[in-house]
Amino acid sequence: MAAHLAVAWANQKRKVAIIDTDPQGSLTQWYKVRESVLGEDGANITFAAISGWRVRSEIDRLKYTHDIIVVDCPPHTEAEARSAVRAADLVVIPLQPSPMDVWATSATIQICKQEKVPVKMVLNRVHPQAKLTEAISGDMVGLAGNRFGNRVIFAGALMHGLGVTEAAPNSIAADEVRALGKEIMTYLNRKAADAKKSA
Repeated sequence: MAAHLAVAWANQKRKVAIIDTDPQGSLTQWYKVRESVLGEDGANITFAAISGWRVRSEIDRLKYTHDIIVVDCPPHTEAEARSAVRAADLVVIPLQPSPMDVWATSATIQICKQEKVPVKMVLNRVHPQAKLTEAISGDMVGLAGNRFGNRVIFAGALMHGLGVTEAAPNSIAADEVRALGKEIMTYLNRKAADAKKSA
């Protein structure tokens, strides 16, 4: 989700940075493939793989030269997550529509509450006929209006170092990414405008 959103925003002429703090390094592997396919200039995204206390200083360094910074965090390491959450304007939590996934997010949501950072939960790999999806979404606070369907093209695009908006720009998957990207940017712009008014 982080890669697809970052690419969609970059393709809209925003200056985008990605920070991968996840020890699994999946996003780092994706970016290496992207660079090998498109070249450093063609990748069109600033990338850093950093962990621990350095995350906050990297965000502070990048925020003056970028419109948006996407930080990919591991789901279950509190110290890593808390450092990124403190620097965030919004935490986006992707989860599949299952009770186990909803329960697994509780620790992250607790950190966000403690740090007073808003949360948007985004349903991912949603099957169009699943009744469970609607049952679960009724209990979720901060649920995004947009979601990602269970589509092979999401993984297929990443294999080639691309976002789905590049690999299949006219697909339903690309429409889903652009819609979520717009929802998030609208939220952030409104939050910034409210902060200016109250200042």
